Amino acid sequence: MHRPTHWRLAWLSVLLPLSATAADAIEKLTVSGWRDGQQAMPLPSELRLDGPFGDARSVQDTPRAVTSLTPELMERFGVTDIHDLSRVAPNLYGANTFGMASLPSIRGQLGEIFVDGLRRQGGNNGLGLPLSFNAFEQLNVVKGPPPVVLGATQRVGGFVELAPKRPDLDARHGSVRVQGGSWDRFREQFDYSTPLQAGHSAVRVAIENRNEDSFYDHGRYDSQDFYAAYRLRPDGQTLLDAHFEYFNVNFTDNAGWNRATQDLIDHGRYISGQGVTAAGSRVPGAGAVVSPSGVVELPRSRVYTDPDDRNGADSYNAGLRLSHRFDNGLRLENRAHYQHLAREEVARNSFVEIIDGADTVEDRLELIADYALPLLGLDTRQQSNIGVDFRFHEVQGFSQFDTEADNPVDLSGPLHNRRIPLNAAQRAALVELRPGLFVSPGAQYDRNGDGAGDFMLSDTTDSSHYQLGLFLQQDMQLSARWRALVGARGDWLWVTARDGAPPPGVDAASDSAHALLASTNFSLQYQWLPSLTSYFTVSYSESTSNSLGGGFVLGAGNRINPANFNTASQLFELGVKFAPTDSPWYADVALFEQSRSLRNRDGSNSGILTRGIESQLVLRPDHHLYASVGASYLNNRFDDSVAFQDSRSVNDAFDNSRPDLIVGTGVGSPSFTVFGASHRRVPGLPSVLLSGLVSYEFDNGVGMSLNGQYTNAFRLDFLNTVRIREQFTLNAALHYYCRALRSDVRAEIFNLTDEENFSPVFDGGYFGSTDVLPELPRSFMISLGHHF
Repeated sequence: MHRPTHWRLAWLSVLLPLSATAADAIEKLTVSGWRDGQQAMPLPSELRLDGPFGDARSVQDTPRAVTSLTPELMERFGVTDIHDLSRVAPNLYGANTFGMASLPSIRGQLGEIFVDGLRRQGGNNGLGLPLSFNAFEQLNVVKGPPPVVLGATQRVGGFVELAPKRPDLDARHGSVRVQGGSWDRFREQFDYSTPLQAGHSAVRVAIENRNEDSFYDHGRYDSQDFYAAYRLRPDGQTLLDAHFEYFNVNFTDNAGWNRATQDLIDHGRYISGQGVTAAGSRVPGAGAVVSPSGVVELPRSRVYTDPDDRNGADSYNAGLRLSHRFDNGLRLENRAHYQHLAREEVARNSFVEIIDGADTVEDRLELIADYALPLLGLDTRQQSNIGVDFRFHEVQGFSQFDTEADNPVDLSGPLHNRRIPLNAAQRAALVELRPGLFVSPGAQYDRNGDGAGDFMLSDTTDSSHYQLGLFLQQDMQLSARWRALVGARGDWLWVTARDGAPPPGVDAASDSAHALLASTNFSLQYQWLPSLTSYFTVSYSESTSNSLGGGFVLGAGNRINPANFNTASQLFELGVKFAPTDSPWYADVALFEQSRSLRNRDGSNSGILTRGIESQLVLRPDHHLYASVGASYLNNRFDDSVAFQDSRSVNDAFDNSRPDLIVGTGVGSPSFTVFGASHRRVPGLPSVLLSGLVSYEFDNGVGMSLNGQYTNAFRLDFLNTVRIREQFTLNAALHYYCRALRSDVRAEIFNLTDEENFSPVFDGGYFGSTDVLPELPRSFMISLGHHF
């Protein structure tokens, strides 16, 4: 829905006077977060992580590859969503997830998101709820599976730890920012913190509004995020933090270009002609064959979208954290979190994904002891962390993706080419959830007694599960140079799954199951010099394989598949970190091997083995200059496992009537294909990734920044029929900070050289023979900010 301009102006008319009034009241106070004098962006060695690897570890002392992103760094390089992280965090690359990623892609696989140490739901395989950074002030990107303190997770490539904005107990401060850019993209932000009782209690409020048209046809993004936080320090040993966030978003599901041939990627030449099914229908359907009618130069903005698609979500998140220090070196930490997620996508191509409600409650209680232990004549520092973690999750969701058919659609033709009204046979194999809206049931039924199931299944679920975890983590100083981190955890899981949309006249199927998941991690560090540390990490974890909204589905025989509780991951990582004392640079390198599971579209799992090496170098010689470069090599392969694809090859979508355009096979598409167990590369991932950024600011507040990313050529589909060529992206910005007015202006240009780049649309390569996303052309964004 397009919101009128006067709505946006009214929103600003409230915020701007409020900020001016607040500024008048506090103009003599020190403003936290505003740079009255020039301050350099910190080196990684100067940052500390308060989290799952022990208290206040520096990045140099953390036995994992870590990138910590400060608010200054994110602002300087225009980071506003998950996809932007690759601008500032080295070695991140992944599929574009139908134009709107909700989970990070780390080391060639999806990762998790944690908020203040507790896992946040991210939809289904990364296709779900976009994430606003309005509520957060710092991000830590950690490679590899989460340690035992955080618990078992479905996605183990790495995780992003989001630190919520906290109120300042001592000073009032705030900011307001407005942005406008290409294609009528507008964003407004307001952030204000004030003590209620100085040194004792404080509150903070942050609001973000985004109303954005799109370069892509029929594209739109509208969101509102409201965040409120409260902090209480009743005494010097106790600290209470509470926060609440409401996020509402409406956005476009963008499948990019279909019929992803090499000629389309290299020259923009699109093969036209509407597919025809075996029954003679021109409505897109399984096995449809295209008789090429010619080629057209397809505009990069003409992608597989529809103005009548509905796609939106609402979420509520509330968190509570209590910390109390005792006089004997003990500390009690309790974190609690509640999340509610509801989303609805109903597309004209027959795709349906509805989460009526996904609710999560989690509480983790930790007892942490700091003490000294005599060892080899040295009083060594020790920390023990023992804890219990309780989690409850329930979700009711409905989906239908069996009748999607992308390749038969001729994007160069009229809009009705893309629409898939269900025929009588298809409707009979589904369940009518609402008048005219059909979804898959959550179980299979044989209504006519022929011994075969009569329904099409997707991810429909009505499930709940309880999870109880016990863990112990020991941070041990073994000598003046040696240090070890050891952890173990067990999670007991009780699951119930039901058919949330049974066909009329049948008893809804249901099943229950329970499992014990184990995880452990071990890290050994050696400090060669005060500035040079090496580490070796081993991690093993067992996790669940979840479906829509984090739930469980009924599989064969209407039972919960035991394989859903047997997705193991193992990591071996060897790293070196170098941070010379009183020196302006930092460097690290990590060599790793990791095995994990990839959840396939049909709910099964395939093993993936990833080997690689990655490094980063950060330079900050003075407060003017900040620069970093990163490089990685990834070898992502199936680990003697099967692979799935929408069609065997894009050539299958065409007949051979025009071999001058394409040598078609006439098999038809979509034609669900299972490739036998192999050690082939996982499609959709480059093996070489280079990234870099540089920022320079003069004493007068004028500054400039540049960042870029390079990927080598890589296969788009399993058979390597089509490849995305090597490509790069450069982004540039100019800014001016006026310290007298405490205001700034920024001008950003994205894709500076206007490269015609591409990216996959889905993790794991399932749509590699079907779709590819043409990335955005050159665009700009102007930003005005005022701090008070």
